[in-house]
Amino acid sequence: MPLVKSGRIVEDRFVRVLDDAPVPDNVPVILPAARLIADARELVLRQAPTGVIWPNDRRVAELAPYLDWIALVALVFPTFKDGRAYSQARLLRERYEFRGELRATGQVLRDQLLFLHRAGFDAFEVTKDKDAAVFVETLQ
Repeated sequence: MPLVKSGRIVEDRFVRVLDDAPVPDNVPVILPAARLIADARELVLRQAPTGVIWPNDRRVAELAPYLDWIALVALVFPTFKDGRAYSQARLLRERYEFRGELRATGQVLRDQLLFLHRAGFDAFEVTKDKDAAVFVETLQ
C-alpha cells in the first residue's frame, strides 16, 4: 500500500506489530491502541520511534497522556462515509498540540485529500497506486 508523505510516495519505515507479537528493538513500530496503553511503561523507554493505530470509535483524550513520546498516530477511516477520524485529527492537532506524524489509513480516497490535509493529516496510506500519484500531484 503506497504511503504519501511530504508530497511524495515514500517507503513506510514503520513496522506494524500485532497485539501479541514481540516489539522489535531499534525499529520504528506501529502498535494497536490497546497494546500501546497496556505496555506504555515499557514502550516509553524504546530507542526507536513508536506509533499507534487509533480506531475512530475511541476518544483521543485517552491518547493524550502518551502524545509527548509517540512519533505517529494513524487514524482509521473504516469506510469512506465515516468521518470521525477528521474530528480526531483536529482534536489532536488543535487541542492536544500533537506535532508528530498524523496518518490517514483505511478507506482513504482521493476525493478526501484536501479535507484530510485541512484536518491536519500529513501522511496518507492509499490503497491504489493511481490515487497515490494524484495525492502527490495535489500536495505539491
